Amino acid sequence: MEQELRNKVKEAAKEYYRKVYGEKRVFDYIPPSGKLLGEEELLNMIDASLDMWLTAGRFNREFESKFAKYMGVKYALSTNSGSSANLLAFSALTSHKLGDRALKKGDEVISVAAGFPTTINPIIQNGMIPVFVDCEVGTYNIDADKIEEAITPKTKAIFLAHTLGNSYDLDKIMQLAEKYNLWVIEDSCDALGGEYKGKKIGTIGHIGTFSFYPAHHLTMGEGGAVITNDPLLYKIIMSFRDWGRDCCCPPGKDGVCGKRFSQKLGNLPFGYDHKYTYSHVGYNLKITDWQAALGCSQIDKLDGFLEIRRRNAELLTELLSDLKDYLILPVVKEGVKPSWFGYLISVKKTAPFPKQQMVEYLENHKIGTRQLFAGNILRQPMIVDNDVDFRIGNSKIINSKELTEKHYKLLPNTEFIMNNTFWTGTFPALGEEEIRRISDTIHNFVKEYKK
Repeated sequence: MEQELRNKVKEAAKEYYRKVYGEKRVFDYIPPSGKLLGEEELLNMIDASLDMWLTAGRFNREFESKFAKYMGVKYALSTNSGSSANLLAFSALTSHKLGDRALKKGDEVISVAAGFPTTINPIIQNGMIPVFVDCEVGTYNIDADKIEEAITPKTKAIFLAHTLGNSYDLDKIMQLAEKYNLWVIEDSCDALGGEYKGKKIGTIGHIGTFSFYPAHHLTMGEGGAVITNDPLLYKIIMSFRDWGRDCCCPPGKDGVCGKRFSQKLGNLPFGYDHKYTYSHVGYNLKITDWQAALGCSQIDKLDGFLEIRRRNAELLTELLSDLKDYLILPVVKEGVKPSWFGYLISVKKTAPFPKQQMVEYLENHKIGTRQLFAGNILRQPMIVDNDVDFRIGNSKIINSKELTEKHYKLLPNTEFIMNNTFWTGTFPALGEEEIRRISDTIHNFVKEYKK
């Protein structure tokens, strides 16, 4: 009876989807990012709603299993956002359970200033020192040749995002990590499905993180994931995600470890309920089963989404290749297969027009654009207006209150990216018609400016 009623609800939902959302979307304004949802996603969300199970449940178990399998790793943990994934990944490395390898306040972490704030925030929030290394123009990733000179005895980790789905030099970074005994977190929030020399981005470092916000390669509305092959890191990340509990029982389950009332931990009395024993100062960063249900459907479509993103980026490169006197188009290094979150374009310093004017023209002609997130994060109020210690390259530690223009000059490519770089859309709801419209609008701007 219950299944019969479910099926009736789903059939009505199918009819609703086809009548309301079934036609191909026609874009008046072409956004730089967006989601692509089908009737399968709606049916899964309805199925989860009919369960009336409000926290993580059967759909979450299915999603974590499917995501781990897709990525080719042992462990995947869902969380409520990519930013939370970064916080969990970094916080896990502070765990006392890691012994001498645990990160401590005052330790230094290699990163970049041209990126999204929540790659940097966990470093600052955990009382450590971000060390900013300059980027390459073209890949917009860290200049791997400049990392080693920034390493000191206090350097303990490398925490970097793969910029808009284009991988950095993981060979060099992992060699340095091994040489100096450093942790590596791959922030792959914008790079799901990308590859480096045949391996999935996010699987090569010690921990990988992902975002499932609507702008990303697959969506849960809000959501994210952390992956690892290390069983100890997996348990630590789970603990930080689930209130800091020492227990690994999922919601609604008891006694999975078989030791619920037979342990003595901390200064608690022997046999104190393991479900209420906490080994870390953690959070509650789980997702709902409703979100996981959406993800279960989306992951089945991921390879198709990625193929469209790559096709859109390749077409833009082909169409804009005649403007190389004015524009720098994305650079893909040997062995890298990007997943293209967006399409980065830089206006050359020698061009007769500034980036800002091109961006305004595109927006006025209904082509959506975005900056490379924070530009130079050291110019953002989150740094300038707060008391933050950091280093730039191999320079000494300075405080944000000491920042002057001479410090920004230590990151010349980051400054160039802030002033000269933007990106447009490649997401799978866009087809050849929209991509050609983006190209035509850019060409029209150049023509009008040259008149």
